[in-house]
Amino acid sequence: MGGESSGKGRRLRRVDFRRNRQAPARRKHWQVPADDDQAAEPLNREAVRAKGDLSRRRTVTEVDSDRPGDGSGWFKGIAIAVRGQFVDVEVDGRVWPCTIRRILRTLLIRNRSPVVVGDEVAISIVADAAGVVNEGVVEHVYPRRTTLTRCDGKKTHVIAANVDQVLVITSIREPMIKPHLIDRYLVAAHAGNLPAAICVNKVDLDPDPDDETAEILTRYRRLGYAAVATSAVEGTGLDELRSLLAGQVTLLAGQSGVGKSSLINALEPGLNLKTAPVSLASEKGRHTTTTAVWLKLGFGGAVVDTPGIRALDVAMVPINELEMHFVEFVDRIVDCKFPNCVHIHEEGCAVKAAMESGEIDESRYASYVELFYELSDVKRAAYE
Repeated sequence: MGGESSGKGRRLRRVDFRRNRQAPARRKHWQVPADDDQAAEPLNREAVRAKGDLSRRRTVTEVDSDRPGDGSGWFKGIAIAVRGQFVDVEVDGRVWPCTIRRILRTLLIRNRSPVVVGDEVAISIVADAAGVVNEGVVEHVYPRRTTLTRCDGKKTHVIAANVDQVLVITSIREPMIKPHLIDRYLVAAHAGNLPAAICVNKVDLDPDPDDETAEILTRYRRLGYAAVATSAVEGTGLDELRSLLAGQVTLLAGQSGVGKSSLINALEPGLNLKTAPVSLASEKGRHTTTTAVWLKLGFGGAVVDTPGIRALDVAMVPINELEMHFVEFVDRIVDCKFPNCVHIHEEGCAVKAAMESGEIDESRYASYVELFYELSDVKRAAYE
């Protein structure tokens, strides 16, 4: 077979096996006769030929058209929940429980996330042993327009795909607000080419909302981010939050216990998402959302509710690009004395000068320094 061949709605392509598929199942010990025996017993010898380029590959099917099903029997849908190798896919208003085709898992194994919530996928419909058609198989994943990712050890994990924006939700108390975690989410959103907004929840627990809550909102609004203050208990800020979410696919991000599910319940009471109180002893939330899930909103749009993350590793961001993900740095970088300035120890740094004069918030600058040293350690470890 040549490199590629085409058919209606599909394309055949030769791809490499996974590395562990290329090794023989067992070692073969071939008996090679002496030179004087070769002429006498030519039929007892077995010729072994090395594997060629094509024998190390297999043929897989790819989708050419945007609308599978035109003679292919495949249908386009959206992955709305992923649990291991099982995916719920919505196609024209119906949800199909699906498995993932093994070859698809093999091709995407390096990404760790062959299918994530928000993916546009092509599925085939199959019948069970009784002949009832009630499940499908994910055959193809379309290219992702946007992603929000985090690192887990040496691998990059995609949290969700094809969302329009990220809403970073924090709580002013229970658990205590963590500005540095907000900044980490903003860096991850920028790295995924996603607009971001901030929601400070549980403002009913703030003893002086005109002080701490107002300071946080002002900090991020000055940088151009939309920022709202809410209380799912008292209904504060829900109209403003509804306007921010309407007509958009929004990924909700934040640590456990900040009230992501409670806010969704306040906006869409019929969903009845599970919630749990925060431990007063540790001020840590409990994982009530265990997997990312796509939820439609009655006023338009959808949200992707995600499990809480107490620490976000952004090692997927190249260290020399970190400065570009702090929006207040961008216009000042060109004024630094040295072209390779890292904005920490150099003389003549325009970014440090702006921080010292109050033009750049000290907390934001501290987040940058913390992330820079963290990424420096990651880069150093890669060469050790």
